[in-house]
Amino acid sequence: MLVATLLEHLGRDADACLVVVVCDGLGSSNAANIGIADALRNGIATSASLQVPCPWARGAAAAHQGEDVGVALTVNAEYEVYRWGPITHAPSLLGGDGGFPRTPTDLWEHADVDETRRECRAQLERAILWGFDPTHLSAHLHALCARPEFFDVYLELAVDYRLPMSLPDPSVDLGFPARKLAEAEGILVPDQVVPARPAVESRAAFDAAIAELQPGVTEIHVQPAVDSPELRALNPNWAARVSDAHLVTGDWSLRSNLARSGAELIGFREIRRAQRATG
Repeated sequence: MLVATLLEHLGRDADACLVVVVCDGLGSSNAANIGIADALRNGIATSASLQVPCPWARGAAAAHQGEDVGVALTVNAEYEVYRWGPITHAPSLLGGDGGFPRTPTDLWEHADVDETRRECRAQLERAILWGFDPTHLSAHLHALCARPEFFDVYLELAVDYRLPMSLPDPSVDLGFPARKLAEAEGILVPDQVVPARPAVESRAAFDAAIAELQPGVTEIHVQPAVDSPELRALNPNWAARVSDAHLVTGDWSLRSNLARSGAELIGFREIRRAQRATG
């Protein structure tokens, strides 16, 4: 049986090049909240991902004005001195200093899958309680993508809430057929993914992605934030975040490159609509 492509689900021609520009880190800091709001409202960003357990998530909800926002299921806290932890009672999700484990490897070694499931469901429910209408799911640090037992949690929530999901690029070998499993459940996933860059090099990656666009939906990640003492204190890669904010909001030559490429910018809301239209 032939399976419809994502472009077919979206009602687009087979040679269409669609781009979703996703801002990661909504809620992670006030600097990120300001940068992402500007990128969505005045820049080329078309979607964002909220990290519910982070200290500024409630602040993001207070400023929410109906933008295309999904939930980044978060079970890691990667910074040395800036910590956050579970919103449920989940002892196996606590590292030695009281926050989430710093790395996915730590998570996989110690986390109870049922506690992870309850925590992730609670994060999604809290986002909805705060007034968000989640457009998609993603997984912070891909922690729920690279192990089958944790991917089951991720996929279960996408199915239950009828949401498209973000996965690593198909070129990344996860060791199991995550995309095929999602497809079998009717979950839509963008065709190509360009991850956010930890250093100040997003412009080169963005330009390369535009130059090499293939038919389908390409998901490009950025991490915009405004410069502030808070950001510099918590994030050793703060300069990359500030650079991303300029890239997607103030870099007019990037907009020109996108326009010349013929690519169409879309958000995850359109993908969610297509997924739900299929039943």
